Amino acid sequence: MTDPHNRRGVMLVFCAPSGAGKTTITRQLLKNDDKISLSVSATTRAARPGEEEGTHYFFKSVDEFKHMIADDELLEWAEVFGNYYGTPIGPVEKALSEGRDVLFDIDWQGARQLRDKGGDDVVSVFILPPSSGELERRLRDRGQDADDVIMKRMAKAGAEISHWEEFDYVLINDDLTRCIADVQHIIGAERIKRERQTGLPGFVKKLLTD
Repeated sequence: MTDPHNRRGVMLVFCAPSGAGKTTITRQLLKNDDKISLSVSATTRAARPGEEEGTHYFFKSVDEFKHMIADDELLEWAEVFGNYYGTPIGPVEKALSEGRDVLFDIDWQGARQLRDKGGDDVVSVFILPPSSGELERRLRDRGQDADDVIMKRMAKAGAEISHWEEFDYVLINDDLTRCIADVQHIIGAERIKRERQTGLPGFVKKLLTD
């Protein structure tokens, strides 16, 4: 008998300007929920010490990557500083069909490509900072960047935030605990949408014929 609780997984897309708290939120999600895994990208850059094939990246030659583009084997891809990066369809589709959710930490352009390819499988969330002043404070408190880099990040943040209306959900990260809880509520609701509960048709049919 088909398990009525069988479901199709969700592609969880998170976008935010640097400093809005996206990394903290997604790390907590991965820690708290074993049904969510981080997507693994393909790349043409060389592996760094400690990086493993299939765990951190799928390492490809430029020719291999271009063949993946030509054969429509990528959900999204981009060229960054001379190297190609992209998300192979195969591993993601396997996870979704097994009822596991896949988390994507990408920019708004990648999110747009995913929506075009993934359709209803995609659930997109944009994280906003409570204010531009707070965003700048967070960037400075990290102690990672010089003033000129922080100013560049702030300028880029404005361009990124301008795409907020393209996302399914928009959260203001003025309270980290509450923001994480809101994300978990979103995921919980999306998981039980009728169209994702693949075991329901068989269950209802049996229910009506018993």
